[in-house]
Amino acid sequence: MNTSSPQHTPMTQFAVANNELLIGGIPLSRLAQRVGSTPFYAYDRQVMAQRVHGLRQHMPPDLKIHYAMKANPMPAVVQHMASIVDGFDLASAGEMKVALDTTMPPENISMAGPGKRPAELRQAIAAGITIHIESSHELETIAQLSQQTGHQAHVAVRINPAFELKASGMKMGGGSKPFGIDEELLPDALNRIKELELDFKGFHIYSGSQNLKAEAIIEAQQKSIALAMQLSKHCPNPIKKLNIGGGYGIPYFPGEARLDTQAIGDALAGPMAEFKSANPEAEIIIELGRYLVGEAGVYVCEVIDKKISRGQTYLVANGGLHHHLAASGNFGQVIRKNYPIAIGNKMHSDAQEIVNIVGPLCTPLDILADKMLLPVAEIGDLIVVYQSGAYGYTASPRDFLSQPKTEEVLV
Repeated sequence: MNTSSPQHTPMTQFAVANNELLIGGIPLSRLAQRVGSTPFYAYDRQVMAQRVHGLRQHMPPDLKIHYAMKANPMPAVVQHMASIVDGFDLASAGEMKVALDTTMPPENISMAGPGKRPAELRQAIAAGITIHIESSHELETIAQLSQQTGHQAHVAVRINPAFELKASGMKMGGGSKPFGIDEELLPDALNRIKELELDFKGFHIYSGSQNLKAEAIIEAQQKSIALAMQLSKHCPNPIKKLNIGGGYGIPYFPGEARLDTQAIGDALAGPMAEFKSANPEAEIIIELGRYLVGEAGVYVCEVIDKKISRGQTYLVANGGLHHHLAASGNFGQVIRKNYPIAIGNKMHSDAQEIVNIVGPLCTPLDILADKMLLPVAEIGDLIVVYQSGAYGYTASPRDFLSQPKTEEVLV
């Protein structure tokens, strides 16, 4: 292996003791015994709390932090997040049910998504959460349902801005998009909201996700606030909520560095103060999922076979892409790259070897590591895939080849 090639950012969020990784302070082998079987996902509540606390230290003090539940909707995780963030953002009625089972007040919950069904909209109206309008048809549907149910609909408009979040993993705004209403159409939409007497809360501007460049996020946030300021004169009532999205990324692959959130917070303070001065009733919100929970989770599977094929060593695990599609490289990667991986019960070892880690599925796509230098592992050892707290199990083809399910635990 070429040691001068880019390396993974060190994974320091979990402690190590007696050569074993600790998750939630529990040695990995003991946690595996507690869970009862492998594979499993484990999420560390303390790492989540530390991430939220650190972010608050870097951001302006009056900025609200919302958790985007689509990143990890496990009920125990959502219950925990309810105690440390200011609100939730949802993408379905299924997520809404989980959110409403927590102590989070409905007025601090919002729902976005370009294809909300009438039944979901009716549920959201009855629950009293804020609906982010994505089209003129959806606006009319919400008004009809509000009238039918006799419940006031609380709405915000999701804007598809003319700009995009540069260097983002997935672009959610700019150009032609299924998300939100194009910014040039906003004056007419806002006038229609006024005519329909809906309870207008404000705007939602989400430009992109998984961004590790602070300067790109800073530019998008400044443009988002300026756009909201420009549109405020068309609003039917004073703005109460401005959701400027998220996009904060975490390092997955070799050569990637952690995001400089201090620079983002420093740059956000001025525009926020200016907006709040002009819109004193408004709260400004950032909506984060992956950044809050991604580094707090690991996927753990077990070596069940070890073989050599024409000079290459393979560790065959009992888990793979059916549980963790992203780590396999089949979740949007153009060129497959390795997630950071460890042998969780052999964290420090002088004996190392280059291995391929594959799962149990009958497909060459089932790869967790390709030609990776790791401590020498044997059958029964525990493979740990870091950065697995977001878009893991629920974003994977869990029924593929009818393999066993995996467990999820919060520790």
